[in-house]
Amino acid sequence: MKTLYQKFIVATLAILIISVTIGMILANFIYMSSTKQKMDQQNVEIAQTITLNLESMHSDQSSLEPFLESIGNLGYQIYVVNESREVAYFGKHFTKTKLPKEAKKVVLEKEIYHGMSNFSNKFLMMGHFSNDVKNTVGVPFTMNGEQYGLFLRPNNKLLFSDIHMILAWFFVAVTVVSMSGVILFAKHLIQPITKLTEATKEITRENFLYPLKIDRNDELGQLAESFNNMQRQLQHNDEARKSFINNVSHDFQSPLMNIRGYAELLLSQNVNGHELKEYLQIIDHESKRLSNLTKQLLLLTSLDQNTYPMMISEVQLDEQIKQTIRRYQWRLQEKEIEVSYKLSPIRMKVDGELISNVWDNLITNAIKYNAHGGNIWISLSESETFITIIVKDSGIGMSKKDVTQIFDRFYRVDSSRKSDGTGLGLSIVKQVIDLHGGEIKVDSEVGVGTTFTIILPNKERKLEE
Repeated sequence: MKTLYQKFIVATLAILIISVTIGMILANFIYMSSTKQKMDQQNVEIAQTITLNLESMHSDQSSLEPFLESIGNLGYQIYVVNESREVAYFGKHFTKTKLPKEAKKVVLEKEIYHGMSNFSNKFLMMGHFSNDVKNTVGVPFTMNGEQYGLFLRPNNKLLFSDIHMILAWFFVAVTVVSMSGVILFAKHLIQPITKLTEATKEITRENFLYPLKIDRNDELGQLAESFNNMQRQLQHNDEARKSFINNVSHDFQSPLMNIRGYAELLLSQNVNGHELKEYLQIIDHESKRLSNLTKQLLLLTSLDQNTYPMMISEVQLDEQIKQTIRRYQWRLQEKEIEVSYKLSPIRMKVDGELISNVWDNLITNAIKYNAHGGNIWISLSESETFITIIVKDSGIGMSKKDVTQIFDRFYRVDSSRKSDGTGLGLSIVKQVIDLHGGEIKVDSEVGVGTTFTIILPNKERKLEE
């Protein structure tokens, strides 16, 4: 398997090769379509200038060779042939000296030979550097009544002058430095990804404390920061999961042990009628406790997974709250708790069963944790945008620490922990309120009491507007 580092280098080299290839194709196209003809024409003009100077010498043939030699020294290759097929070379010698038929017409028919323009090579643009007489321009001239042909091309060494060598080394240096930079940059880029990979492997081993230190201000830095946040959240979830399992195990084990213990006592047949009734009541109580715990766990699971089928309908909230109060009237009388309420007649589209669960949990908690002879005050009101429900009791209250954790699952205030509580009620309340787009607030003071405030969006008013 190729690593990301190897892929990055391969991709960079591929891009470089493709770029060079496309550049060569484009350069060849431009050379073949226009540059080749322009160079041919320029060299024809140079050759014609030379022949005009030669023809101006008239009979002074002794000056011909020194003149052409000086032209050759300036950086041109010259091939001169006359009607008698006598040839002379000036400047750098040609590697191939066989003239084509078209070139012979320069001497015989006084035509101009465009060898540069018509010269073909399998390497296209590289044919420009071919040291062949065919790759020249030819012009006719006359001296002392004899016809000559002058074939000329620039010396290839001109193309590799000192400045060209400097440019060539410049491009080599740029290529080497660029590739080195790409390799170093790739290594620098891959290093944090390697660290992230190691951290991910540690998470699969449930090591959520693996230190990931990537101090960058780019996208990789943001990814590392998000990973650290995810790591902290996973650690919190893992701790919550373990705590959840421990709490569930404890809450199931306690009533099951009681049921088993009292069942064994009943089987011993050494109990009288009074004890029999007492033991059966305990078994019944613990069975109901288990049933309640199971129902709440199933409800929480459904709410967590968004699988709970929300049954939205119009509910008369004030009547629903009154029904909940009447349902627990016997417990209120038992503890001599006085209930007062101010409930405005309000209809709202909600899930009736879930909202009823909210009133049930808040009112039973207000009764359970209230002082004997205490008070409960309930308020229901609405504004243009919100519906507000307040449940206030004069019970034992909670500390600030307890208030911050009261909606955690299985959390129960130690001083008020009851055998029939599950620690899931307020967690369900919070989930239900969140599902309805509302919020719940808690204000409590030890020994004074607790106030729950629920704020729900007044959707009916919004629809009317």
